[in-house]
Amino acid sequence: MFIDKATIEVRAGNGGNGMIAFHREKFISRGGPSGGNGGRGGSIIFRASKGINTLLNFRHSKCIIAKDGEKGMGKNQYGKSADDVYVDLPVGTVVTDANSGEFICDLSVPGKEFIVAKGGRGGRGNACFKSPVNRTPRIAENGMPGERRRLILELKLLADVGFVGFPSVGKSTLLSIISAAKPEIGDYDFTTIVPNLGVVRVNDGRSFVAADLPGLIEGAHLGKGLGLQFLRHIERCRVIVHIIDMSGIRDPYEDYKKINKELKAYGYGLSKRPIILVGSKMDEDGAYERLKEFHKRVRKPVIGISALTNENIDLLVYKIADLLDKTPAFSLYNEDNIEAGVKVYEAKEDNDGEFEIIRKNDHTFVIRGERIERTYHLINLSTDEGLLKLLNYMRKIGVDDRLRQMGAKDGDTVILCDFEFDYIA
Repeated sequence: MFIDKATIEVRAGNGGNGMIAFHREKFISRGGPSGGNGGRGGSIIFRASKGINTLLNFRHSKCIIAKDGEKGMGKNQYGKSADDVYVDLPVGTVVTDANSGEFICDLSVPGKEFIVAKGGRGGRGNACFKSPVNRTPRIAENGMPGERRRLILELKLLADVGFVGFPSVGKSTLLSIISAAKPEIGDYDFTTIVPNLGVVRVNDGRSFVAADLPGLIEGAHLGKGLGLQFLRHIERCRVIVHIIDMSGIRDPYEDYKKINKELKAYGYGLSKRPIILVGSKMDEDGAYERLKEFHKRVRKPVIGISALTNENIDLLVYKIADLLDKTPAFSLYNEDNIEAGVKVYEAKEDNDGEFEIIRKNDHTFVIRGERIERTYHLINLSTDEGLLKLLNYMRKIGVDDRLRQMGAKDGDTVILCDFEFDYIA
């Protein structure tokens, strides 16, 4: 079964918590802090693989989860980092964020890897907080949570040339003649319901990959027929072969205008790519007269072919190969600032005071803000020192002053994530 689109969820592993411990050994008193750091959580990495050609595996596997890092231990022993999870995807898969629509990566090259969900770093143990001022720290950090994302996977086939046209114009027949592909062929519409790929070898040693795509109809870019479902597979094609039926069953010029309109409406610059016009079924009565009339109206070169007599088949193959030689690949996305596994951040002013306080009712206040919530999750509140560190941090960034300005009184409840405490002026 050919599946070319799937929605999945990925959950990277959480970092392990740091340890609060002190060195204890016979004849050694006051050994000092010895709590080790927690291990890193496992990341989820997508990898392009030539051995897979469909997203069928993700039809039922909707969630991919990496393991958490182990917590730190005494005697300065670090927790073990979790193994990364590698997920093999077909070459040509495009990954986007399901919530924001943000482009994440394009696995267009075999072996290309991209970290789609980064594992959380491990928390520091109390050995890291030892200083001349505090020689016995009773504080450690919790591990950072791993990233969680909902992703859309879209497979866009890697073909050099794509055959487009109305149903039953001879696309599958042409592919079967010039390659070893065996697409289903019939004298009824929509014989092809999935894209077919074939490797075409030219007599002079050159080769290219051709794609026979399901027939388009008017309104395909709006989802009619099978067009919208499979138009995505034309996006990577460097050359488009537009096949037009010359048997007299359809009006060649009207078909030509309608398909061009669909390509233009779909976008991705498809209408601006090199297009070879092909008139098929030239063995039918009156086909040459219709081809001549069509040529006059479009005022562009048209190659007439016949699958029955092999007329001009070699000419078409050489024409495609020559055009591919001088046509560069088209970039679907701007990846100038995106490399495998690397995200580029723009430098911006660091402001510890970026938070907001919402008054839930007369005596309840809720603190929100990415930076303060991140700091809260890092601090281990199981000890008095950890709690004191959090309260000192909030006082430093101005939470107390903001609460006072908002009219908070002694005994009012203040909420930060899942932590509640009483306000004392």
